[in-house]
Amino acid sequence: MPAKRIYREEVEVATADEGVREAARRMRDRRVGALIVVDKRRRPIGILTDRDLALRVLAEGRDPAATRVVDAMTERPVVISEETSTEAALALLSTRVPRFRRLPVVDHAGRLAGVFTIDDALARIAAELASIDRVIQGEAPFIMDGLAQGEITKAVPTAVRRIKGSST
Repeated sequence: MPAKRIYREEVEVATADEGVREAARRMRDRRVGALIVVDKRRRPIGILTDRDLALRVLAEGRDPAATRVVDAMTERPVVISEETSTEAALALLSTRVPRFRRLPVVDHAGRLAGVFTIDDALARIAAELASIDRVIQGEAPFIMDGLAQGEITKAVPTAVRRIKGSST
């Protein structure tokens, strides 16, 4: 499945010279855990996460009013293209050290097109599995009917006896 089917096109962004207090307020107001930091051409140059704010600003005693995003962001984010497969994107998220949960998605010119998150991928995979389950349930109701009528209680003891080598 192409990552294009999963990634979000609406992305909250920040600029490197913006203050972290403004960025943090936007994260709060928009209910997001990260902002993609872009340059003037909208190319990703970093990611600012709530964790970055906690560890690189608050824990170090920096003044949020005087600290710029560039001083707290994670630089040079790993990015994927719009054509990257979901499997490749998930592999990047799960095998890279340190691990992360978001990948900026770029178009053919390297401009930000969206963000691929592990949360969105898992939600999509869960929805597809649920739809497969509905199809299976619709195609195999006789199996469930048989189980409901107690046929499993007859089959299990016979199978257990065969496994144990019992002759009864």
